[in-house]
Amino acid sequence: MTAPRDTGPIKAPRAIFAAELRRHRNTAGLTQKALGARISFSDSQVAMVEAMRRAPTEAFARECDRVLGLDGTLMNLYMATTWNTAPAYFRPWLEEEADATGLKSWEPVLIPGLLQTEAYAREMFATSPGITREEIDQRLAGRMRRQTILNRDDPPLISIVLDEAVLHRSIGGEEVMRAQLQSVLEVAEHPHVTIQVVPYEAEAHCGLIGGFIIAERNGTAYAAYADAQPVGRTLEDRQVIGQLSTRYDAIRAEALPFRQSVKLIRKVVDHG
Repeated sequence: MTAPRDTGPIKAPRAIFAAELRRHRNTAGLTQKALGARISFSDSQVAMVEAMRRAPTEAFARECDRVLGLDGTLMNLYMATTWNTAPAYFRPWLEEEADATGLKSWEPVLIPGLLQTEAYAREMFATSPGITREEIDQRLAGRMRRQTILNRDDPPLISIVLDEAVLHRSIGGEEVMRAQLQSVLEVAEHPHVTIQVVPYEAEAHCGLIGGFIIAERNGTAYAAYADAQPVGRTLEDRQVIGQLSTRYDAIRAEALPFRQSVKLIRKVVDHG
């Protein structure tokens, strides 16, 4: 049987799905093998979903509701695991990111989503042509939920490299930017997070072409997300991911060390 992962006090949708599946299965007096047989899935599939080693599918959730006599409980939770309020193009990446044990992010223009404050994120979402206030609120809720990855008992190792221009681009005005950069400094104290800044002195480098983030599992890169217009894209081609990893290493080589980067960010906060 696959051992479940502890996700800490703030539970992601897949953690809630896993816990509720386990609770209802136990209440029904069914083993994983017995439930699997009744829903036409293997017992290993049930075990992996309960341990969050595999995401539930729509068919899996529907059959579990039927067999366990639930009125759509697991289907509703399944919908939450699909990040259905996020833009369709971004949902595949959110699933990959949730499973990562390591994340490497490069951002030449903006504070990356994993570090954005609500005020900063709201300002950015509002720039999308035609977006409604309701859609902004939905995306903001998703952005904040995405950041709970840092609150898990087993958060991924996160390495973030920013261009110095990110620190000086005013989003939402002086007050919003100061609060945003102070938040970045607070996150930098997290033992699983490293933040570095590529200074202006680096001049031209390959990272200026665009931002991206790479997901790793046990040290091996398996997915990436690249920014683009009008929408970004999730990448799974190993060759492309390898090229991005090489670029990330080249960009990071231009960055200031962690402590110097933190000093630079603090200087911007203090002096603007």
